[in-house]
Amino acid sequence: MKILVAPLNWGLGHATRCIPLIQKLLSEGNEIIIASDGHPMELLKQEFPGLFFIEFSSYNISYNKGKSQLTAMLRSIPIILSGIIREHHQLKKIIREHQIEQVISDNRFGLWNKHIHSTYITHQLMIKMPKGLQFLEPFVWLCHRFFINHFDECLIPDFKGKNNLSGDLSHQYPFPRKARFIGPLSRFTASTTIITGDLLAYNFDTVAIISGPEPQRTLFEKQLIDRFRKCSEQVLIIRGLPAGQGANQIPKTTGNIQILAHLDTAHFAYCLIKAKKISCRSGYSTIMDLHALNCLHKAEFSPTPGQTEQEYLATYHEQKKRELSKQPPYVN
Repeated sequence: MKILVAPLNWGLGHATRCIPLIQKLLSEGNEIIIASDGHPMELLKQEFPGLFFIEFSSYNISYNKGKSQLTAMLRSIPIILSGIIREHHQLKKIIREHQIEQVISDNRFGLWNKHIHSTYITHQLMIKMPKGLQFLEPFVWLCHRFFINHFDECLIPDFKGKNNLSGDLSHQYPFPRKARFIGPLSRFTASTTIITGDLLAYNFDTVAIISGPEPQRTLFEKQLIDRFRKCSEQVLIIRGLPAGQGANQIPKTTGNIQILAHLDTAHFAYCLIKAKKISCRSGYSTIMDLHALNCLHKAEFSPTPGQTEQEYLATYHEQKKRELSKQPPYVN
């Protein structure tokens, strides 16, 4: 089949979790076309240089610089709605021009079409609302389900039941029709090659991962640099800027800190496995990646200020770590 895969441009997470899905589809003999823009497109071009890409504009959402994102959320509502309408009509043109037979949308509400099979990927069936607005969560859940029900199926990248990674986000409310759990999606699979050498000839005490949309991505980077330059441990900061987006790919060293714009999958896996501690945002794709490498216990999460999903996930996984630490050791 000729399949269009379109991840949302909201940081790199939606693109990275599409990597194993694209690999599986290719192994089955399908022809894949990728529609995205910005950093996600550059990342996927590096992972799949032989595929055809379509420039597909995103919702162009930005965060506030402060801790509250309520005004940013309100400001984004008309932008998202117009983006949904625009991408829905744009999809019709892409289907016609490229003879698309199936579309897979990662959190892009408008990418469904009644003439072909449409798949929606999300871990966030319910949307966490800011403090004081939690009473709106059932209504927002119904709105999200309205969009989900336009698709032929909904895939939830998580485990079903108690030992899950997303908590309330996928388990609190009834599932949409045709929804099913498929297990976590991570770029790090059992076949991931671990590469050492060159710039990574020694182990780092801490690996810091920068991710997310601006301006919070840059603010987080500055906070980490200021924090780690005051300590003696060896630190690697990965800025999350794939080549082609104005990122300087030459490593920069500042005292005990080494800064890289981006790392390929194999080197990235090596750094995370060897690190004693990992400092990062609590984005869900990052959580799935750390789980795949058995590194989730090393994570020190710093949620994006005001992003309720990340704030919830940081608290949820911190609580799970505390519960595990209280369990008695297993004795055979």
